[in-house]
Amino acid sequence: MKASDVMSSPVYVVSPNENIAHARNLMLKHHISRLPVMDNTRLVGILTRKDIAYGLRHTEPIWRRRPIDNIPVQVLMTPDPITVIPAAGINEIATLMINNSISGIPVVLNGSVIGMVTKSDLLKSSLIKNLALNAGDLMGDAITVSRYHSLDHIIDQMREQSDKIVVMNNDGSIAGIITESNLAFFEYLGPDAGLPQKDVTILRREKSAGRKRLRYVMDVSAIAEDVMTKPVITVTCDAPVSTLVTLMQEHHVSSLVVIERGELKGIVKRDDIIREVAK
Repeated sequence: MKASDVMSSPVYVVSPNENIAHARNLMLKHHISRLPVMDNTRLVGILTRKDIAYGLRHTEPIWRRRPIDNIPVQVLMTPDPITVIPAAGINEIATLMINNSISGIPVVLNGSVIGMVTKSDLLKSSLIKNLALNAGDLMGDAITVSRYHSLDHIIDQMREQSDKIVVMNNDGSIAGIITESNLAFFEYLGPDAGLPQKDVTILRREKSAGRKRLRYVMDVSAIAEDVMTKPVITVTCDAPVSTLVTLMQEHHVSSLVVIERGELKGIVKRDDIIREVAK
């Protein structure tokens, strides 16, 4: 299989001078995670949900002082993105994605962007579905936070580890999961449509249906339980790759939490599967 067999088309684009709010809404409307940035007919960059999510660090001056509808795409985009031609093979594309830590590559023909190949597209490949591995073979350690960790702390952890975050209840059970999408597509309702702030005193539950506790918080941004996705899609260690791929496609997720007898064992990500094809 090659790029032209799995790529998505048409491709939605933005210009460098359009704002982040417009780009974010375009991603939401069309259920996509990245946008080529075009200066007239020239590809000059790519903007992803990860770029938006990591740009939301509360202590960054640009986010303290300006709402997202006043920040141009060119501020957060990655310039000069990697591209492939329609005839590029799946193994080549998988290798480019893993080696460069990217999740999508524009497909270019005669200088024009004609499609986009993403990691989700690669999951359609028979090379992946035929892998004789299971979740236990592929999983890595899960990064965890409590329900009450601040958004600043979560973004720092995700930037440092380049990973998903599993949110835990105080009793050790799984409360939710946080991905780049949760951060990028969170509704920002602060006074200037920037990062939201919490009241100094807030009321929280230990678990979704548990007893409430009054907590004192000094001027924090949104916390883990505000942005997490729940319930979490889980698998056991013996789940085969075919099952992992099917669950990811059905639930539109890029990671699955691995548990055994109620205990968190790890997390298996789409990248872990694609890395096997890149070998």
